[in-house]
Amino acid sequence: MGPIYRTQRQLWLFTTFTRFQSGPIYRPSWLSRHPEKKVKSIMNVPYNILVLEDATLMTNEDIMRWIERTADVLRENRTYLTELDSAIGDADHGINMDRGFSAIRDKYPTMATMDIPTRLKTVGSTLVSTVGGAAGPLYGTAYLRAAGAVAGKQELTSTDVVAMLEAFLGGIVARGKAHTGEKTMVDALSPAVDAAKQAVNEGVTLEQVTDRAATAAEEGMKATIPMLATKGRASYLGERSIDHQDPGATSSWLILRCLAETCAGK
Repeated sequence: MGPIYRTQRQLWLFTTFTRFQSGPIYRPSWLSRHPEKKVKSIMNVPYNILVLEDATLMTNEDIMRWIERTADVLRENRTYLTELDSAIGDADHGINMDRGFSAIRDKYPTMATMDIPTRLKTVGSTLVSTVGGAAGPLYGTAYLRAAGAVAGKQELTSTDVVAMLEAFLGGIVARGKAHTGEKTMVDALSPAVDAAKQAVNEGVTLEQVTDRAATAAEEGMKATIPMLATKGRASYLGERSIDHQDPGATSSWLILRCLAETCAGK
């Protein structure tokens, strides 16, 4: 019996990289331009299923487009985020996020020659120094950790993007000591990272990886509405925090939605 293909992508990989199941593996011209890509044979599974790390990469230019898109979307949603925060916080989340990314926008000229980790590090350090409240240190640490996760990278595979998102989440957890179920940005980011990991394991495209992450973040954001806040300023309200969407989870979803939009078509 021949191999079983779980996705059309795997069927394509098999027909592209093998002439016959027992035949030689050859390297097409595009793979020669990306020598870091390797064909991996999954062992301990029925039949011969071949998986290739996603050949479509997130480039340095894509990272810059993600940053720029995030700045624009947070400005567009400044009032919305502030209204959400007025119900359970200090009514300044949208203002603060826009202030931070406006400061980042001012650095675009100097960021033009930076590599991926340096651009992310610049975003993180700028947010720490310019954004008031808890959001500055939290998101700043998130971007700094993300920069560390992709140190030395000139292009990012789907696996690299997931590592970046996992580090982003890890920075927020480490700085805020928050966990899921506490009505915070972690409730959007944690399921997003889980969804992205699962997508990579399934061998889907970079577009699908980031889209699934954004969708899971949106679901996590909406799930904060019935939650009782037990962390941050909202926790002071007790049961009055119920029936309100968390503004931090909302800005996290917006950031990941911008990432998915940047990776559309990859």
